[in-house]
Amino acid sequence: MDKIALVVGATGITGSRLAEELVGHGLQTYGLARHPGQTDNGVIPVKADLMDVENLKIALENVYPTHVFFTTWMRKDNETENIIVNRALVRNLLDVLSEKKTVAHVALVTGLKHYLGPFESYVATGVFPNTPIREEQPRLSHPNFYYAQEDAVYEASARDGFTWSIHRPHTVIGHAIGNLMNLGVTLAVYASICKQKGAKLIWPGSEAQWNGISDVTDTGVLAKQLIWASTTEEAKNMAFNIVNGDVFRWSWLWERIASYFGIEAEGFHGEPRPLAEQLKNDGQLWSDMVKEYGLEQHELFQLASPWHTDLDLGRPIEVMVDMANSRKLGFTAYQNTEEAFVHLFERLRAENVIPK
Repeated sequence: MDKIALVVGATGITGSRLAEELVGHGLQTYGLARHPGQTDNGVIPVKADLMDVENLKIALENVYPTHVFFTTWMRKDNETENIIVNRALVRNLLDVLSEKKTVAHVALVTGLKHYLGPFESYVATGVFPNTPIREEQPRLSHPNFYYAQEDAVYEASARDGFTWSIHRPHTVIGHAIGNLMNLGVTLAVYASICKQKGAKLIWPGSEAQWNGISDVTDTGVLAKQLIWASTTEEAKNMAFNIVNGDVFRWSWLWERIASYFGIEAEGFHGEPRPLAEQLKNDGQLWSDMVKEYGLEQHELFQLASPWHTDLDLGRPIEVMVDMANSRKLGFTAYQNTEEAFVHLFERLRAENVIPK
């Protein structure tokens, strides 16, 4: 049977890169999103609302995927609502696809909140995992929408007989406009504003993150692991951490980012200085920069997600990841982290998203 891929969340930071990678591997690839748009990258757009089962049935009427890659989520006001909605997103899709009896493998992308807990609790509880974070570490006791998504996959797998894989990236670095969890683009926009102001690139996060060891996940590495796990027999029905393969300290990388933009860096000084506070009054300045430099028409907070960057960089512990499960099975993809940031910045400049 020929492989047919369905990428759910195909316009997002992970899904867009994955869809391109799948097309590059020669797979017929459908990209499902609420607003998929038109592309010339070979991805077949599917416009659908995951919360509307009847709409899903119509949108997928002529789509018979063998490999499903679920890369999306919805942010609600609290974790109880997150669980209800995000479980429904997965369950609705897999219920609709169940009738087709074509699905051989489902891959689900979650993240390190599997180990740290949801946004509103993983700092407040004061209980943190041992690091490096390992795939063998058990679930936490408090509610987590990632667990609900996983359970929806497990239940459908038991019913329909497909295999599955779970992928847990650290902070994801990649190209996406309007994404809720986009540290790379957020830092590019912030650095561009600092350059416009003649200001320093001020570290927004904690002392632990500034001085500690960290790692991140480039979307290219994540895409490669998703495809590898879906086509490697030994990797079926397993969960995998995924990061670039190198480690760094933000105290080093922050200087490198500042240098790329031709500005000075300023490190941790006593307490966090969140980006949400630093950028809150810069909407008009960004609009002026769009006009001055002929940039694409994006509002500041359509591009930047300071709230999420503050959460990542404000953790009171250092966080790095162990990749034992996939490394032992032969997955060897690697991406230099500084180069990942530079490639992203260069693309944003080439596309007139930030000034050259």
